[in-house]
Amino acid sequence: MNIANQVLSQLRALVRNQPASPPLQPTCYWQTDIHSHLLPGVDDGVTSLEDALTCLKQLSAWGIQRVITTPHVSQDWHPNTQASLLAGQTMLRDVVAEHQIPITIDVAAEYLLDDLFLDLLRADQLLSFGQQKYVLFETGWAAAPRFVNEIIFHLLAQGYQPLLAHPERYTYYHTDLKPLAELRKAGCLFQLNWGSMTGRYGRRVQAQAHRLLTNKWVDFMGSDMHRTADLDLFGKLITSADYQLLQQQPLRNQELTTT
Repeated sequence: MNIANQVLSQLRALVRNQPASPPLQPTCYWQTDIHSHLLPGVDDGVTSLEDALTCLKQLSAWGIQRVITTPHVSQDWHPNTQASLLAGQTMLRDVVAEHQIPITIDVAAEYLLDDLFLDLLRADQLLSFGQQKYVLFETGWAAAPRFVNEIIFHLLAQGYQPLLAHPERYTYYHTDLKPLAELRKAGCLFQLNWGSMTGRYGRRVQAQAHRLLTNKWVDFMGSDMHRTADLDLFGKLITSADYQLLQQQPLRNQELTTT
């Protein structure tokens, strides 16, 4: 064997003995998560600061630069006040800074359309986010909400941008998309849950998520993260059959990353 062949053989052996490169970390190209329950102990979300930090560290590792966490606000179950939620925001920001997690924390809310919500709307005390003053709200699970178009009208009139949380999960919209089309025509935007694309809430919800994606009716993606076990959903999301459809949506998450 001549010298040139010896060198080539040694180089090949060296390459074979190199440790394999670690797999690339999947990333959230939208970079801002606008729906989660990561303020400990205020609703049905995380119950400890340790769990909140676990979720935030992983979100940061996936490329999320800003988290707008949205505790439930409802009259009967979670009557959280603006003052208490903003105090929680300060606490969570301090802890994130202490642990040097490169992520921005804001606290808004996920409002149930009930009497408390109407009182807060009249008093102009809703927690919103972004320059557009997005207000995230949900409707009841049992029956289609009454007067939702009127509520959307009043939100818009007061300078807020209505944003309906996870419309794919409301079963009363599964057989007819016309009411959702009317909400969009009235000026309401839609937020899709990560888990809805993975079968987390069942096949009917997954099918409805597909319809929304097909119509390009998804304005925001949100994790709706409640606990550390929900972290498993991201891997299923990026390998889901509809992930390519998601990439075609005019998502607004990115506009919130730097504002």
